[in-house]
Amino acid sequence: MSSDRGLPVLDVAYVETDLDVLLNDDGVLAVLGFGAAAPARSDPRYLRVGLDPMDETSVFEVWRVPGPVDHGRDGRVRWAASDDYCFGAIELAEADHADLAAATEAAYTELARFTQSRRWPHLLRIWNYLAAINEGEGDDERYRYFCTGRSAGMRSVLGRGFSAASAIGRSDGEPVLQVYWLAAREAGVAVENPRQVSAWRYPRAYGPTSPTFARAMRGPCATPQLHISGTAAVVGHQSRHDGDLAAQIDETFANLDSLLASAGNLSGFGAGSVLKAYVRRREDLATVAAILRQRLPDTAKRLILLGDICRVELLVELDGVHTADA
Repeated sequence: MSSDRGLPVLDVAYVETDLDVLLNDDGVLAVLGFGAAAPARSDPRYLRVGLDPMDETSVFEVWRVPGPVDHGRDGRVRWAASDDYCFGAIELAEADHADLAAATEAAYTELARFTQSRRWPHLLRIWNYLAAINEGEGDDERYRYFCTGRSAGMRSVLGRGFSAASAIGRSDGEPVLQVYWLAAREAGVAVENPRQVSAWRYPRAYGPTSPTFARAMRGPCATPQLHISGTAAVVGHQSRHDGDLAAQIDETFANLDSLLASAGNLSGFGAGSVLKAYVRRREDLATVAAILRQRLPDTAKRLILLGDICRVELLVELDGVHTADA
């Protein structure tokens, strides 16, 4: 059990090891594998994500917590939990629903039901992976259908505010919606970016339903820990630097610096930083890797994944968790 000063930080790492070794660890809350080369397992703590990593090595993202972890299944939800944190995941085949909006609403209705019925009701972070995210024109774009379904499914929990989130297009093309999340027994604090319009306040031009997420979430921890939403080259509500990968990355880091300041002037990225870069074009993977080597200290962990960004003009997006110096 955590102290009265706040919850322990969630330990997040990228590791190369045998999956069964990880799943035999009593302190492992969740393991994420990436791409077709990642193994399949039925353990509720494990999810294979439909995004191809830059390298063919089997890197797993591992969440660890103090104390024992229970796990199981509840309806469509696979879950694992400690005293303080809960990992949950839902996968829904789009073919089982009328359209993507209906599938998303079903997933989020189930997510809301589960979190409201358990000891970890406070959503800190949600990840969403879906096929062909940019397919369709105008209000018929699939990302806009996703936003409509997400909002409808979250109605019962919106009074608690928005969590941090990412929504990325699967690189394997599999028409399965993957939603997974981190919840806690205590509430975090949502953080917005003064350089950007809050997503739920986007003008109508971006769709009939605004995206419902916070730019980041400061965890309810004694040590400052920031869960960073998908962050790209958006200033105000407009995308910047169309077609210019390097400039988009510069703008993205300006937004990340602004988030760290807004979250309490947190220290910069370093040993406590575990970041993902989502890259739209396969031919840009090596360039993004090189720029990140220049922009980040060697101690900052990063994983580069092939995946589509929610706006077709955006070439790269970063998210992650940053545990600041105490």
